[in-house]
Amino acid sequence: MDTLSEVLENIRSSGALIGQNLLSPPWAIRQKGGASITVLVMLRGEAWLRRDGADPLRLGTRDLAILTGSGSTLLSSDPTGRIPTTCVLTAEGACLEETGERLTAGNGGLVRVADEPGLDSEHVLLAGSFPTSGRIAGRLLEALPNVVVVPRAHQRSRALGLLESELENREPGQQAVLDRLLDLVLIGALRDWFALPDTDVPAWYGAAGDPVVGPALGALHADPARAWTVESLARRAQVSRATFARRFAEVMGEPPISYLTGWRLCVAADLLQEREDTTESIARQVGYSSAFALSAAFTREYGVRPSRYRVQSRRLAVTEAVE
Repeated sequence: MDTLSEVLENIRSSGALIGQNLLSPPWAIRQKGGASITVLVMLRGEAWLRRDGADPLRLGTRDLAILTGSGSTLLSSDPTGRIPTTCVLTAEGACLEETGERLTAGNGGLVRVADEPGLDSEHVLLAGSFPTSGRIAGRLLEALPNVVVVPRAHQRSRALGLLESELENREPGQQAVLDRLLDLVLIGALRDWFALPDTDVPAWYGAAGDPVVGPALGALHADPARAWTVESLARRAQVSRATFARRFAEVMGEPPISYLTGWRLCVAADLLQEREDTTESIARQVGYSSAFALSAAFTREYGVRPSRYRVQSRRLAVTEAVE
């Protein structure tokens, strides 16, 4: 499995984290944060996006924006951004009043329409969110700027059209279909953005297609607990040990065993946060001989013991969920 696939396995939409909103200009939507990744698309009309006071970015019809992190965001029909806030965008993609009440056509010109197919408006905003946490998901977040825009002309995936069509239907199983389509929209958008000529592509993204590095990465991701050596990884790549070590360092920016150590600790960190397994069990799952060996490597990497990391990461997750 390549690194992007591994990362996306840890970033999945699940349950009603999507909304389609009808808007009557002038309007301005504020996002308080919450989800780590938010996808925005103007299905009809255009808008201007401001993030943390930066210059506005124009979103034309069906241009797709990906927002990362928890910074404040303003999406407006007016390029000056001077329109008073019409509503607050929730993690579920719906527009609510400051009080938390759902907007209707009579109190701001916006309508939550995921359950009202066939409605029409001058502007239509599609918003979907992906709560994320963990070290593996963090690899993707670290590779992305605060705002990613994929122009309509550079979108190759058809998932957005399928998602829009599904929102207009009311058939059994819709939520499951929406979840999967939203995943496909995000994956397609990331692929399209990484393919843009001016994108600073992370080393791990391009490595999947490298004939030498790709097979080795797939092998160690599939089985991080295995006692991998440079020689055994080179055999997977069907090249000599020296050739493999040199090529891996060129593509990934670090030696193979250094990368393997970092990946094992990423996996261990996420297991500590998500599961109740003992540190000894997690150590075995990621290739360490004992809890002591894992703890020593983990503390060197993250500056905290595994047990303490588990407590801190879970406490942070609860805090973010409440906010």
